Amino acid sequence: MKVDENKCMGCKRCFPYCPLGRIQILRQHEKIPGRVYIEIDQDKCTDCGMCFRANVCPVDALYQPAEPWPREVRAILSNPLIEYKGSQVPGRGTEEMKTNDVTGRFLPGEVGVGIELGRPGVATYFRDVEVVAMVLMPLGYEMAEENPVTHFMSDRKTGKLREDILDERATSAIIEGKCKLENLPEVLEGIKKAAEKVDTVFSVEIISKVPPRGEIPIIPILERLGYEYSINSKNNMGLGEPAFKFSE
Repeated sequence: MKVDENKCMGCKRCFPYCPLGRIQILRQHEKIPGRVYIEIDQDKCTDCGMCFRANVCPVDALYQPAEPWPREVRAILSNPLIEYKGSQVPGRGTEEMKTNDVTGRFLPGEVGVGIELGRPGVATYFRDVEVVAMVLMPLGYEMAEENPVTHFMSDRKTGKLREDILDERATSAIIEGKCKLENLPEVLEGIKKAAEKVDTVFSVEIISKVPPRGEIPIIPILERLGYEYSINSKNNMGLGEPAFKFSE
């Protein structure tokens, strides 16, 4: 995000709308006596566009120019209205389990594992995303093809990201993928070790299809490993025909 210093009056109305608190610098205008304007910390800004979309600037001083690569990745991951051309997915991730009745993304015996790095107020650098991805890939983890982070990799077999984006950052980024149910303990332990190496916060989601008898196969594993968890369900109503055939 940028500020037109010739329009800005330094009224600070946009300050509360920055998720990272990076609209906080007042400068004295060099050519207009008595005029102050704000500056946005360009190193820490993730180009999420929140301040612009809030539409609170009385003089329309905020604007979001098209940024060149690699800075472009900031808005791709942070602004939910931007669709990445490589994956054709707006925002940070895919529909995950939401349309599993049609896509069959998660089959019986498979477990979805998503790691969301960063949060408003914290954010994440892509070097931290790389740390987690490179821990996962040797453990039988399969990245979601549609996720933008997958497209930012220079080596999908190892989880290595492109060197030119490692110092870029996003409000949050999601690593999405899945593994076999039997590989889940090893994957979770790998994530636990990665947590010691990253300089941000992250949450982990574990996804499984509920079999016809209603059991949730991941719960015994989580309890055996001593992980705390909360249960959230996504109930597919079968409205998205044609339905995926999980079994004949």
